[in-house]
Amino acid sequence: MFENYPKKRPPLSEKIQDIYDEQYKSNRDGSTPASGLAQKMERWLHQKVCSDVGRVHNKKTLEIGAGTLNQLEYEESNHYDIIEPFKKLYYKSLYLEKIKNIYSDIDEIDLSNKYDRITSIATFEHITDLPKVVAKSCLLLKPKGSLRTSIPNEGTFLWTLGWKLTTGIEFRLKHGLDYGNLMRHEHVNNAREIDEILNYFYENNTCSVFGLSKGIGFYRFYESKNPNRDRAENYLKTLQE
Repeated sequence: MFENYPKKRPPLSEKIQDIYDEQYKSNRDGSTPASGLAQKMERWLHQKVCSDVGRVHNKKTLEIGAGTLNQLEYEESNHYDIIEPFKKLYYKSLYLEKIKNIYSDIDEIDLSNKYDRITSIATFEHITDLPKVVAKSCLLLKPKGSLRTSIPNEGTFLWTLGWKLTTGIEFRLKHGLDYGNLMRHEHVNNAREIDEILNYFYENNTCSVFGLSKGIGFYRFYESKNPNRDRAENYLKTLQE
């Protein structure tokens, strides 16, 4: 299972490579009309992830792919760690002082370090070695902990139509380039694949949809509990062979 991981990203055109950092940052900041609209819709993703806690809480939390630290607009913990390899996204954030530990990769975290919650907002679609990351999350959770994941409904008609008619048009008008090339490079996992990985490593998964169904919606949220640690450990061993 998962023979196609780690995945390889489709290459970017040279012209998109030249503007990649600028585009990535503006998308995360919501600094264009289309990305600003997307951020308003993405509030659902953030609110679902923190629906298990109050605005301020004491649950030890690890966020995978923290980006600009915008989840801290919705929740604050007395122990909040993050994984984020792209330092340019957060180094000027006003929330930086709220972070306990910063990691660039999940492999940097000792498995003796256990969390009440592991969260991720619009990140799992980007991760080329996603089964490994989810397997590691199983081993980093406390016995009654949960993995809380929000994702775009990548790979479905409505999601694709949505970005093509908003960010895709804006990107072509501004740069004269195909936004689809950037999306294929960034979103290496679709929603169905993420669903399969979560259900393989976790015994209990509850899915909520921003839309009518998994097939007709813009976003999904998963609450994953009861990690199958044997599966996780066995999978991680195969990666070492």
